[in-house]
Amino acid sequence: MKGVFAITSLALYAISARGQAAAWAQCGGVGWTGATTCVSGATCTALNDYYSQCIPGAAAPTTVAPTTLPPSSVPTTLPPSSVPPTTTVVSTPLPVSTPSGSCSTNNSAPASAGKLKFAGVNISGFDFGCNSDGNCQASAAWPPLTQYYGADGQGQMNHFVQDDGFNVFRLPVGWQFLTADQPTGVINDANFQEYDALVQACISSGAEGCIVDVHNYARYGGEIIGQGGPTNDVFAQLWGNIAARYASNPKIIFGVMNEPHDIPDINLWAQSVQAAVTAIRNAGATSQIILLPGNNWTSAATFVSNGSADALNKVTNPDGSTTNLVFDVHKYLDYDNSGTNAECVTNNIDDAWAPLAQYLRCHGRVAFNTETGGGNTASCQQYLCEQIAFQAANSDVFLGYVGWAAGNFYPTYVLGETPAQSGSTWTDTSLVAACLSPNANKLIA
Repeated sequence: MKGVFAITSLALYAISARGQAAAWAQCGGVGWTGATTCVSGATCTALNDYYSQCIPGAAAPTTVAPTTLPPSSVPTTLPPSSVPPTTTVVSTPLPVSTPSGSCSTNNSAPASAGKLKFAGVNISGFDFGCNSDGNCQASAAWPPLTQYYGADGQGQMNHFVQDDGFNVFRLPVGWQFLTADQPTGVINDANFQEYDALVQACISSGAEGCIVDVHNYARYGGEIIGQGGPTNDVFAQLWGNIAARYASNPKIIFGVMNEPHDIPDINLWAQSVQAAVTAIRNAGATSQIILLPGNNWTSAATFVSNGSADALNKVTNPDGSTTNLVFDVHKYLDYDNSGTNAECVTNNIDDAWAPLAQYLRCHGRVAFNTETGGGNTASCQQYLCEQIAFQAANSDVFLGYVGWAAGNFYPTYVLGETPAQSGSTWTDTSLVAACLSPNANKLIA
C-alpha cells in the first residue's frame, strides 16, 4: 500500500471512436453494456463470468452474456483489529541470464506466455503494530490463528486453496515480534514458535509457496538499515537465523523486506539486500526464491526509473548467479496509489507493468507482484482483472500476484479480502470472487 504517485491518463481503456474497445479494455461480462468488439490486433476474451478483455494476439473471441452482478459478500464475524492497517517448488531455475546486445523497445512475450505460476493472498496479523517508520511493538501483533484468539487463518488458507485454487500466501511479520523488541538479529524462540504456527498452517494447506515477509519498511525504530539504523551484519544475522529454520523446505519464499521507502542511497540499500541474500544462502537455503524489494514502497511504476532495478540487478547468490532472485514489486489501483481507497481508477498497465515487463525481458529477470488489491467495488473488479490479465499475458517475466489482505482484518477494512465463514462454508468477497480467484480467472498454470 502506501506510496503516492500521479496516475496516468485513462486513455488506454477508453472506448475508441469506432465503438471498439482498446487493447486491454473490458469488452464483456456480467452487467457490461459497453463495446463488445476490440480494435484490430486484439480479441475479446472471457477471463471469467464477470469480465472479458481485449487481449492483443488472443486466439479466438469469446463473449459472456450480461447478467445481474451478484451482491458482495463481506465477512461480519471477525473481531476488530486492535491496530488499524497502517513455493511453489520451481522445477527449473527462473531466467537469470542477461541478453547480449541491445534490447528492442518492442520486445514482446513469447508464445508460451499466458499462465502465471502464483496467485495468493496476504494473511495479515503478525504485522499489526508496525508503522511505516519501522516502529513496531511486539505486543501489538495479533496472530491470525484461533489458538491465539485471532481469526481462523488456517481455515482461510485451506478455503483459498481448496475452493479458489490459490497456491501461495504471504505471511507478514514485524522484525520486533521476531526478536521480542530487541534491535538484534537473534530470534526469540517463544515468539518465533507463534509465527511458525502460521507458516506451518500455510504449508499444510496445500499451498505451493509460503512467503516469510519481514514487514519493516527497511527500518527498525525509525532508522534505515545500513544507513544509520541496524547494520548490514545485524540484518544478515536476522535473515540467517530465519533461513536456518526453513532451509530444507522448498515451499518457503523469503521476502527480504516489505516496502522500503525514502531510501537516500539505493546502491547502499542494494548492499543491505545483498547481505541478507548471502546470509540466507549460507544458512543452507540454497534453492528457494528470494524476493528483492526496491525503493519508493517497491512500486512497480518507479522500480526502473528510481534506480532500484539497476541496483538490485547487481545482487547475486554466493556463486555469482542470480538464480531464483526475484524482484519484489507492489502496485495499488486507487487514485493516489495508497491502497486506502475503495474505488480503483487505473489498471497500471501503461505506466507500470508494460515498462517493467520491457526492462525485465531486456535483462533476463522476473518480478513478483506480492501486494496489490482494491475495494469490493465494480471499478476494482474491472481494473484489477485487467492488471492480472496483462501480467498473465507476460508471464515470462511476471510470476504472479498476491492480494492484500485477509487474516485478522476487520470486515470494514477498505481492501478486505477476508472470506465470511458460516459453519464449514466460506464466502469470498466480491473482488476475490471476480478477479483474484484462480478458479474464476483461469490464469494460473
